[in-house]
Amino acid sequence: MQMQNIQNQSYTSTRTKTFDLVLTAILATLVLVSTLFLNIKLPIGQGGLIHLGTSMLFISAILFGPKKGALAGAIGMGLFDVLGGWMIWAPITIVARGLQGYIVGKIAWSKGYRGDNTKLNILAAIVSMPLMMAVYYVGEGFMYNNWVAPLVSIPGDIIQNIVGLLIAIPVCIMLKKTPYFRRNF
Repeated sequence: MQMQNIQNQSYTSTRTKTFDLVLTAILATLVLVSTLFLNIKLPIGQGGLIHLGTSMLFISAILFGPKKGALAGAIGMGLFDVLGGWMIWAPITIVARGLQGYIVGKIAWSKGYRGDNTKLNILAAIVSMPLMMAVYYVGEGFMYNNWVAPLVSIPGDIIQNIVGLLIAIPVCIMLKKTPYFRRNF
């Protein structure tokens, strides 16, 4: 009987880890696809884009927490840079979007909430924005050895994050009402 319990625990643990890995891969893919296929190049800044990847990053972090939010953002948008011809930006994006996803998830899942408090979710996204922009600003400053030029990218970053927030919050509200999230999370 005790051996069977140990085997069941091992199976459950392996199954949970596999599910987490698959879910994280799906979230990263959704971020990648949302960034890759639905983007508008801005006429300002160094490669600024408006894309739906930011909304998918917010959705991932709010619904599934800081770890999955960080990985989805870092992997999904990092792969976009690699596949989309922006390779030089990939290391900066991985850091910026990984931190952004982590911060959003950490705040949205704080105080006993699990992405269930809309005000906290909005606050989480807003708090993450200056850090994301700061990482890109510093990265671009070092990249171009110029601390004035990166300022041009800030308006595009703000627009991108606001659009992401405006899409993500209503989607999260709707998804949180589904049986899956009421039951599992």
